[in-house]
Amino acid sequence: MAISCCCTREAIRGLRPAMLMVMVQASFAGVNVLVKLAVNHGMSIKVFIAYRFMFATGFILPVALLAERKSRPKLTPMIVWQGFLCGLFGGTLVQIPYMECLVLTSPTFASAMGNLVPAATFILALIFRLEKLGLKTLPGKMKIIGTVVGIGGAMTLTFYKGVDLKLWDTHMDLMKIVGTEDSTSPLTPKSVNPVMGAIMGGLSCISFGIWLIIQTKLNVRYPCQYSCTALLSFMAAVQTTVFALCVERNWSRWKLEFNIRLLTVIYSGAVVSGMMISVMAWCVRMRGPLFVSVFNPLMLVLVALASSLLLQEKLTLGCVLGGVLIISGVYTVLWGKGQEMKRLTSTSPTAEEDQKDQKSTTIAICDDPSEQEKSMNSTKKIADGGLKEDV
Repeated sequence: MAISCCCTREAIRGLRPAMLMVMVQASFAGVNVLVKLAVNHGMSIKVFIAYRFMFATGFILPVALLAERKSRPKLTPMIVWQGFLCGLFGGTLVQIPYMECLVLTSPTFASAMGNLVPAATFILALIFRLEKLGLKTLPGKMKIIGTVVGIGGAMTLTFYKGVDLKLWDTHMDLMKIVGTEDSTSPLTPKSVNPVMGAIMGGLSCISFGIWLIIQTKLNVRYPCQYSCTALLSFMAAVQTTVFALCVERNWSRWKLEFNIRLLTVIYSGAVVSGMMISVMAWCVRMRGPLFVSVFNPLMLVLVALASSLLLQEKLTLGCVLGGVLIISGVYTVLWGKGQEMKRLTSTSPTAEEDQKDQKSTTIAICDDPSEQEKSMNSTKKIADGGLKEDV
């Protein structure tokens, strides 16, 4: 009996990272739905992003100060500069295009585009010569195939609509229930623009890929998980606030009251960008970044279900086919990357070189711009699959 209870506890403990990652992806999916409601209520996207990073900084900064007070190195001008670039490419230029994509299309469309991050990262790594094409190896071929399939899925999602798939009808539309507070809401039938939305989503993925490369360099100089996240959030908060102040002069759009706007800002900033990122960091320590990346496409499925059930979003054949192709491409790229990582951590040729090979393997992994540092430092959405959290 005692052995049975012990085995049960061990099984539950082993499933804990998987259950937590499902919870993380569900929270990311919730952001997409809430943002759509807040924007429909009249909230400016620029103002929302500024508030989001403010709340994220307010949550993660005390955690960083307490948890890493003894291990954190001093800030140098180079670290501050790299932190500024991380905030720019990993925060400002990721969130603004992604949210514009969400407004111009739908939560499902935006979530699907966010899963192109691995393909964008792979292409950027090739351009900057941080990764080799590897046409003669199976992992290299699979990464190329996955990238092409993912891009093909994005094109299908953008240019092919197909028939509407009427799976269910709950007669519930939160867009109408929450309503809009003023006539400045940008969500009108004429605002739907899949082509421009796809361009915005692509720009967000490219910016995210650039951030992964910069973040890898920052981690070498500043190997503090929470402090790096706090630095990124702070820099992004400053940048997005300045940008929002320049383009949004209507002060009523900055007002936060006890409504859907305040709920969206607190949830996306403190809960998702703060708490859930910390949960992802714990999962990375337990199971590794590739394990975390595998769960990213789950957000697309959850967003599609939530949008069709709560927002009366119509699922089309093109949307489903594009999403399937993108997810297939994501897992193909991740499989290829996983095989390459196994090769890096393979057994050493001689016992005398074990320690030396272990060090070189660690350096090789840390220099990889793809999944490794994303999950360990901030928005860890690696999606390699989705930004999502992006959202």
